Amino acid sequence: MISDVSVEMETTVALLGRLSSFSELSTDELGRLADVAVPRSYEPGEVVFHEGDMGDSCFIVLSGSLKATHSHPDGRTIALSELRAGDMFGELAMFSGESRSATIEAIEETNAIALLGPDVRRLLIAHPDIAIKMLSSLADRVRTANRRIASQSFQGVASRVAGVLTSQVAARQAEGAAETHVRVQMTQADIAQLAGTSRESASRFLATLERAGVVELGRGKILVLDPEALQGYVY
Repeated sequence: MISDVSVEMETTVALLGRLSSFSELSTDELGRLADVAVPRSYEPGEVVFHEGDMGDSCFIVLSGSLKATHSHPDGRTIALSELRAGDMFGELAMFSGESRSATIEAIEETNAIALLGPDVRRLLIAHPDIAIKMLSSLADRVRTANRRIASQSFQGVASRVAGVLTSQVAARQAEGAAETHVRVQMTQADIAQLAGTSRESASRFLATLERAGVVELGRGKILVLDPEALQGYVY
């Protein structure tokens, strides 16, 4: 009889092997990494770590979603990216030895694994190519954040909110959701922050979408009835 621990280990090894950062590791090497992986779970609104915190562990999302945000001295908060299943975060602190550069907060109920810094650093010393892949992943996220910030400078509120919702729909469809009636488990405040606008402005536009039959609003969730019509609001 196969134990639950063995099944969990095999699942973790399979997940790590699907990540581009670890795709060149052997099964034995992935197993050693999985041996030191620590399971983590977060409720919606729970913070994994705050910007400025010290820490050198990185995390891999198993399920759910989180948002990365950065705070300005003037009090504004900018959403940098959304993290979903298969995404890695927190590795920048391992490379730089500095404090966390962003706050990571769960949007949905989220499961993840934490990889402790000393264990990952030993892996990187043995496999320098893995470090290059992880840095490439970081560069991709920086480019994504830059594109989001740039688009927020030129798009109106309606376009930004519709764009955030459209990306949420696409992510869920990639995970198996239907073509229509796609449930997005996020609050209007989360949508507003990812769109770089106020909750009031986002709520007004979402109400317009509801009257047009494009979405159906609920407590802590949005049902996108017509994703194709939603895309028409992005410009």
